[in-house]
Amino acid sequence: MGSDMYGFLPLFNKIQEYTWGSYRDIAGLLGLPVPSPVPQAELWMGAHPKAPSEVFLRGERVPLNAVIERDPSGVLGAWAAKRFSGELPFLFKVLAAASPLSIQAHPDLDQARRGFERENKKNIPVDAYDRSYRDQNHKPEILCALTEFWTMSGFRPFNRMLEILDVMTLRSIGREIKAFKKRPDTSGLKTFFHSLLSLPKDRVASLGREALKWAGSVAGETDAFFEPIKRWVGRIGTRYPSDIGILSPALLNLVLLKPGEAMYTPAGVLHAYLEGCGIELMANSDNVLRGGLTDKFIDIPELLRTVRYEPASSIQVATIEREQGETLYDTPADEFILSKITLKKSKPYKSVSKRSVEILLCTHGSCSYTTLDGEYEHALKKGESVLVCSSMPEYEIQGDAVLFKAFVPLPEDTASL
Repeated sequence: MGSDMYGFLPLFNKIQEYTWGSYRDIAGLLGLPVPSPVPQAELWMGAHPKAPSEVFLRGERVPLNAVIERDPSGVLGAWAAKRFSGELPFLFKVLAAASPLSIQAHPDLDQARRGFERENKKNIPVDAYDRSYRDQNHKPEILCALTEFWTMSGFRPFNRMLEILDVMTLRSIGREIKAFKKRPDTSGLKTFFHSLLSLPKDRVASLGREALKWAGSVAGETDAFFEPIKRWVGRIGTRYPSDIGILSPALLNLVLLKPGEAMYTPAGVLHAYLEGCGIELMANSDNVLRGGLTDKFIDIPELLRTVRYEPASSIQVATIEREQGETLYDTPADEFILSKITLKKSKPYKSVSKRSVEILLCTHGSCSYTTLDGEYEHALKKGESVLVCSSMPEYEIQGDAVLFKAFVPLPEDTASL
């Protein structure tokens, strides 16, 4: 099948149903009945073998990974096909969280390859409950808020952590806090964090009761700094009263992203999404190392080897404004760039002439996209997405809409950021 078969490929995407998902956000985006019958957590757009998007080719629906396998250069572009071994290197998602996700970190590329090989040698099935590495890839990711989005990301400064722990008066872990005070640095934090994840169940239960009692107290309730920490300790503790993750709002940066704001998470950064709907773009991986707040497999030893123990320096992603209403989110990933396109009827968007594969998702309004030679035209409305093959000529988008674009950066793209 040659590249002349490809152009704009409307995508048929799969919804992942997890308990923390929303009954409203994804259904509302897709124009489905609200509330949905079950919680809908993620809408996947891409070619990950777990849940590949499908496209229509010659009258049949074909998984996107199979389409790319038939002609990598035609879909991805020659450079991207060679650079990423003939695979779409990113996974594009809509993520809708009605309650907190697991506390987690992602491995770097070398760790992912070694972990995947190690678990293969143990003959652990790829889809097994107790499998940590489901593929060989790392998972840097960006999340851009569609609604107000609460998240935790990276450790707080050491003095801030100790200040919060002092106010919480957690006698159940008094020894561990005292040791951390003596070494308020990365080494001390590593020891403290290891000790927390090694606590016996009875001490975790005691810690949970103390933390919930503090969260429900009236002392300091009007304090703007402590109020969100109390609120999230309370919400997490109500759902997971005997989980060490109840302490995470005290240790990690609590971040409220406003619509359009984004956060980037590289390998080793401890984080957890709490509540909200957003656009998520990541390397094409499903590798997650969990430490709490979940019924899924928790791999404490591997998580402890992965986590970075220095405080987070910068959390929100800087943006670069380009012409035609396009905003680029400046991230260092080799596999992807995310941009937001705000269309006005009087100002169409024109693509660049040299580009790799792209996925466009419409989150508001409607528009039409057409090639500049006039040979192809199609409408795109809220909730719909389309893959733009690299072999397509230049195109233009017209309408009144908001689009998010995921694409593989060419060398000249990264040089301009």
